This record gives sequence, structure tokens and C-alpha cells, in this order.
Amino acid sequence: MSAQLRDTAGELAEILWREHTVYRERSGGVVIRGEHVRRWISLAPAGGRDEALVRAGRILDGGTTAPARSEAVVPLSAGTGVLAATCRRLLAEAAADVAPVAPGRAAPGRSNRSGKAARPKGGGKHTSFGSWVILACVAGVIALYVYSTAMHG
Repeated sequence: MSAQLRDTAGELAEILWREHTVYRERSGGVVIRGEHVRRWISLAPAGGRDEALVRAGRILDGGTTAPARSEAVVPLSAGTGVLAATCRRLLAEAAADVAPVAPGRAAPGRSNRSGKAARPKGGGKHTSFGSWVILACVAGVIALYVYSTAMHG
């Protein structure tokens, strides 16, 4: 089964991406990585004799892989075209899961725990304590200079 998966993964990789890396997992499955699109596809033996579990996910910064976002079971006898269509659908679902969220809106399924709107750090109107300390030091140096000039004038 692993030889069939490896051959199928090689054909599939050529269809999906021009630039790809195919390697075998310890569990007997095969992974296709598309570094340029920051996605991966995994083919693993499924419960049936002629079935493969297809999973899709993202490649994170630094090259590590995120857990699978979506998966499907596909009969290998259906052909590479059907398998490629399934992979494209799963990759589209994985890409849709990481779509940017509009500012001020929480991602689906997540709640704003504090109940308050998030405020960007350092972007507020209030001067921080450190800034007040620096301003006090500068004012002290200026006052010392004015005092010493006036006394020794």
C-alpha cells in the first residue's frame, strides 16, 4: 500500500504544484509540501483496502506544519484527477480558515474574553510612566544648567 501511495503522491504533486517536496512519514503515509504556497497534503492508508485518508494543512513560519485543517477519504481507484480535485478542495478550505479577520472583529468561534475591545499597545493617548521619568530627568538637567549659569554667570 505504501508503494502505491508513494507513486500516487508523486503524480499528484506534479498536478498540484510545480515546486514540491514528497517524503514518506513514519506511519507509512506520504506528505507533499508546497513551500511556495505554504500548504501541505498528506496521503495515508485509510480503513478500506483501496482508500486513502487525505489531509491538508498550512506550513507555518519557520517551516513547521500546522495540524490538518480538513480531511477526506478517497478511493485510490478513482484516479489521480478525482484525487487532485479533492486535494484542491481541501487546500481551499485550509486557505479559507486563515483568511484575515477585519479589525475589531473576533475570529469565528472565539469570544473576546474580557468583554472589552482590544486596545493596541503603545498607541494610546496617555503618556506612560517611563516617559514621565525621562521628561522629569530632562527638566532636572535643564533646571540645573539654568541654576548653575545664573549663579556663576
